[in-house]
Amino acid sequence: MCNMKTDNLMKHTLCGKERGEKNTFTLCWIFTPTLAVFCHLFFIVHSFQSQNLIADNVSVVEGDTATISCRVKNNDDSVIQLLNPNRQTIYFKDVRPLKDARFQLVNFSDNELRVSLSNVSLSDEGRYVCQLYTDPPQEAYADITVLIPPGNPIIESHEDIVREGNETEITCTSMGSKPAATIRWMKGDKELQGKSKVEATYDRMFTVTSWLRFTVTREDDGVPVVCIVDHPAVKDFQAQKYLEVQYKPEVTIKVEFPQGLIREGENLELTCQAKGKPQPHQVNWVRVDDDVPSHAVITGSDLFIENLNKSYNGTYRCVASNSVGETYADYILYVRDALTTTPKPTTTTTTISATTSPPDIIQDAAPSTEAAAHDSQAGPEAQRLDHAVIGGVVAVVVFAMLCLLIVLGRYFARHKGTYFTHEAKGADDAADADTAIINAEGGHNNSDEKKEYYI
Repeated sequence: MCNMKTDNLMKHTLCGKERGEKNTFTLCWIFTPTLAVFCHLFFIVHSFQSQNLIADNVSVVEGDTATISCRVKNNDDSVIQLLNPNRQTIYFKDVRPLKDARFQLVNFSDNELRVSLSNVSLSDEGRYVCQLYTDPPQEAYADITVLIPPGNPIIESHEDIVREGNETEITCTSMGSKPAATIRWMKGDKELQGKSKVEATYDRMFTVTSWLRFTVTREDDGVPVVCIVDHPAVKDFQAQKYLEVQYKPEVTIKVEFPQGLIREGENLELTCQAKGKPQPHQVNWVRVDDDVPSHAVITGSDLFIENLNKSYNGTYRCVASNSVGETYADYILYVRDALTTTPKPTTTTTTISATTSPPDIIQDAAPSTEAAAHDSQAGPEAQRLDHAVIGGVVAVVVFAMLCLLIVLGRYFARHKGTYFTHEAKGADDAADADTAIINAEGGHNNSDEKKEYYI
């Protein structure tokens, strides 16, 4: 407090501490006794500026240990104490008045009071007070938040087996957490968005339920759907469920032999490959718009036809079915003429043998729900063979035409001649045309016997 010497109202004195204490002086002008209050308040402000009390908030998982630290900067030997949310003293300096053995002194010095609280429960949550004994006392607050992790997430679906194209719903529930957890969904490596609902319970904890709805495809069969629970008290908390999807068969036709173009007299073997869930229980071979040849052999999913001819041309269909549905694939058979040998050309006669190829049939490959067709005409080897035959025929025709032109030219060159008549005899000596006619041998009287010669 201020030591004042007052001879009159205008005297001044030094306001400070008694001798032997730290030398901190402030000059105070004393006008009236009321100014002593001002001097006292000045000391309080000065004390607050020199001493700072600090405390930090704490989050702790239920059952773990929380540490509360009260720290002072520039302490002037003031006493530090820690109070609980009920304003009961836990520690006064290094003494624990509160009879709770869970509180233990970790560190005590002029600048810090640190206390640990073990086996924290939800009832320990609240605002703890660090108090510094100044005039008036200073206070700082440390809020303890107790985290309660959720229980194991529960994942459920309305149906265990789903058919392709149908919609399914999966539910994930996280119970008994504080604060409320958040739920995320993953299908394989893709994140999906669900809808969540949060419910508070009577004991200040929360239950979170999330729903996920989506349409399944055959690619989803065997893929895990994962429910991931995010909470500050736990990491990588999740549950998963594997999808089981049923779907119609996928059908493909494989040509075992022959490879390339198919010709008369050859044999044909086709294999029907069908995959579905459940596995197809029936696989049939039919011929579209006609009957399968009588001597064709069908063994399970295989179709075998020997000694092919053009009457077998058509579309052959493999049909597979299971409990979900039925699908098919088509194979278009086109049988070509058997290969023939082209005769060698001669100079007198030429025989030309040509095979007219029908237009190519387009191979039609469709998904399993429609007809998937294969064409027996397809193949680069067959195209090369046709080009070779056509080229040979053209070469023979050109060669024969050249030979014929050469023969005719030589014939006409050797048989060139002059045209003569019998009336021309004696015409060489006549002076004019009339005389030549009169002097001609035989004259006009022998006109019936006149003959013409052509060499």
